[in-house]
Amino acid sequence: MSIYAIILIVVFAVMSLIGFASMGIDKKKAQEGKWRTKEATLFLIAILFGGVGSTLGMWIFRHKTKHWYFAVFFPIFALIDIAALAAGLYFLL
Repeated sequence: MSIYAIILIVVFAVMSLIGFASMGIDKKKAQEGKWRTKEATLFLIAILFGGVGSTLGMWIFRHKTKHWYFAVFFPIFALIDIAALAAGLYFLL
């Protein structure tokens, strides 16, 4: 396995963890009435390889599920991220 493939996997994993955590943190802040994470930031994380974690966080924490644009685009970002990871690994291995 090349170093580039390892980097790609690590970036995917780290961004997914950040996406998952950001959804959980924002849900907790919402429940406590504290300052929230901007929706644009949540989308940016999802777009930058965090789609899988953000989607899982959305479903597990039941956060932003009533907003159609989250419910539609987060899973799309997750599929794009998985496809990009697969394509990257295919060409790198």
